[in-house]
Amino acid sequence: MGTGAKSAVEWLAGAAPDPDACRWAWERSALGIALLPAGRRWDVLILPGELGYPTLDVLTRLVGRPGPVLADSGEERTGFFVPPGTADRWLGSGVRTAGYGTWIAVPYPGRATGRVRWLVVPDGSGALNDPALLELALHEAAAGIAEARRRAGRGPEGAVW
Repeated sequence: MGTGAKSAVEWLAGAAPDPDACRWAWERSALGIALLPAGRRWDVLILPGELGYPTLDVLTRLVGRPGPVLADSGEERTGFFVPPGTADRWLGSGVRTAGYGTWIAVPYPGRATGRVRWLVVPDGSGALNDPALLELALHEAAAGIAEARRRAGRGPEGAVW
């Protein structure tokens, strides 16, 4: 395991009530997934996959390397790690939040898993996605999707005009 992956493992495991048990579960689990509490080191904003990938593209253009981002295996949801407390204040519709009192299935950094995978692996520094920049990227991505639908002659949710 490289230094970056080791730092990411330590940072992520540090959010667990028992970091040693978390590392043990990652190393011995066939799935390579651990449940970690949100609200301690991060919250997670969960976007529908259709909006998550374009948002990640815009965010990458804005900041170069975004903070940690997860995707589920079906490409149905994309989770952006943001500072703790963000979930309590987020008002966007269609965005699910995971904050204090919720748990997130987190894959081992740098290892492929079947259910959840990293789109942007944590770097171990604790860097997260800035909520204001994420909101900006989300709006730009949504506008791009709406424009593409308009050009294709479809309204929201694929409805024909």
